[in-house]
Amino acid sequence: MTKIAIVYYSSYGSVHALAERAAQTAEKAGAEVRLRHVAETAPEEVWSSVEGWAAHRAEVADRPVAEPADLEWADVVLLGSGTRYGSVTSQLQSFIDTLGPLWAEGKLADKVYAGFTASQTAHGGQETTLLSMLTTFVHLGGIIVPPGYTDPVKFTDGNPYGVGKVTGASSELTDDDHAAMDHLVERVLSVGAKLAA
Repeated sequence: MTKIAIVYYSSYGSVHALAERAAQTAEKAGAEVRLRHVAETAPEEVWSSVEGWAAHRAEVADRPVAEPADLEWADVVLLGSGTRYGSVTSQLQSFIDTLGPLWAEGKLADKVYAGFTASQTAHGGQETTLLSMLTTFVHLGGIIVPPGYTDPVKFTDGNPYGVGKVTGASSELTDDDHAAMDHLVERVLSVGAKLAA
C-alpha cells in the first residue's frame, strides 16, 4: 500500500478543498493517506480580522497539523500552498524550514513529490509558486512527478507543473479542478508504486 502525505497551507479554503480532493482520490486508489495542514504563523490580530481567513482557521482548528515525520513516513508527498507574490506562503515555508534534520539524514530523498496551488487570478503566480516547490524537492533529493501534458485535462487547465486553481470569487472546485487533481494523484501514486516494486 502506497503511503501519501498531503501537506498544505490554505488561508481561505481553496487549497484545503484541493487537498481534500487529493485525499479522497488517493483513498479510493487504495493508498494510505495523511492529510495535514501546516500551522498558522500569521499573528492572530491579522487573520482574525479577515472574515474568510478566520472562518477557515476555525474549520481546521481540530484537524491534524503537519510534522516533519509525516514526510518521513510517506512514499509520496504532495505539497499545497496558495500563491504569495509568486511563491509559497510563509506558513508553508516555515514548515519546510523544519525539515533540515531529516534532510541532513537523507530521510526525505527518493520519494515522489508534486505540488498544487491556488490564486485569485489566472496569472497570479501559480507557475512560479509550483516552480519554487520543485526547487525544494530537488534539494530534498526527491523524484519530481509533474502532471506534464499526460492527460487531456492538462490542455484544459493548462498547468504542466502541478495543479492550479483559479479562485476568482469562489473557492468551490469545478469539474476541471477535480479532474486535474485526480489525474495528479493517480500519476504520483502510479510512479510511487513502481518505485516501491
